[in-house]
Amino acid sequence: MDLQLAGKIAVVTGGTRGIGKAITRALAGEGVDVAIIGRDLEAAKATAVEIAGETGRTVRAYSADTGKDDVVRTAVAAIVKDFGRIDILVNCAGVPGGQSLPPKLGEVTDEIFWSDVNVKVMGYLRMAREVAPLMAEQGWGRIINISGLNARQTGSIVGSIRNVGVAALTKNLADELGPKGINVTCVHPGLTRTEKTPGLIAWRADLQNMTIEDAEKVMNDLNTIRRLITAEEIGHIVAFLASPKSIAINGDAIAAGGGAPGSIHY
Repeated sequence: MDLQLAGKIAVVTGGTRGIGKAITRALAGEGVDVAIIGRDLEAAKATAVEIAGETGRTVRAYSADTGKDDVVRTAVAAIVKDFGRIDILVNCAGVPGGQSLPPKLGEVTDEIFWSDVNVKVMGYLRMAREVAPLMAEQGWGRIINISGLNARQTGSIVGSIRNVGVAALTKNLADELGPKGINVTCVHPGLTRTEKTPGLIAWRADLQNMTIEDAEKVMNDLNTIRRLITAEEIGHIVAFLASPKSIAINGDAIAAGGGAPGSIHY
C-alpha cells in the first residue's frame, strides 16, 4: 500500500530514542522529511544522522523542552523556517512508564505529578497549539499523540491520569480541528520492546527473584500474542495514522499492546 506520505514534513517530539526513534524511522522510510525534537541535542543529532543515512531523507534535530511555552514556540518557528511547513505532528515526549515501581498515594508529590503531566499532557497541547494553525491554513494535517495503556488500567495513579488526559485532549482536538482537515488520533502502546528492555527485564527479574528468562515470559504473557510488541511495530501504526489513508479515523485511541486478555473496549 502506498501511504501517500512521500514529501510530507513531520515533527516528532521525543524522537531521539525508543518509540519516538522508531516512529521517526518509519516515517522517513515512507518518504517523509522529519524534524526531531529532544532535550538532548547531541543525542537528537546522532539519531538524525543515523536515520537520514538509512533512508536518504532530510532529518534534522532540534533541542526543546516541551514543558515550556516559549521554548516550544521557538522550536516550531525554527522548524517552519527550515522546512517551510509542517504536515504531521507526533507527540511522543514523556517519561517512559514501567521503568520503576510507580509511586503510591502517599508518595505522589506535587512535583512528581506536575512534572509528568506538564510534559505528557500540557506539552502535547503546547505543540498542537503551535502547529494546528499552520495545518489549518494548508487545509490538511495529522496529529498523533502517543499515550499508553495505563489509560485503561489501574496501578499507576500518575500514569493513568496523564494517559487518560492525552486521550481526552485527542478527542477534543479532533472535534475542533477535524472540520479544518486535521485528523487527531491517540496510540496507546503497552509494554514495548526498545533499547531499554533488557535492563527492564533484569530489574524485574531481580525484583521478583526469578531468572531473566522467566521474567521475560511473565511480561510476554501479559498480552494475547504472547510476546512484546516492538517499537518498530508502533512506528508502522503511526505511519498509517499519519497518512491520507487514515481519513476514517479521527479522535479515537488505538490500543497497540498485543491485546489485553479479558477486556472489551467499544
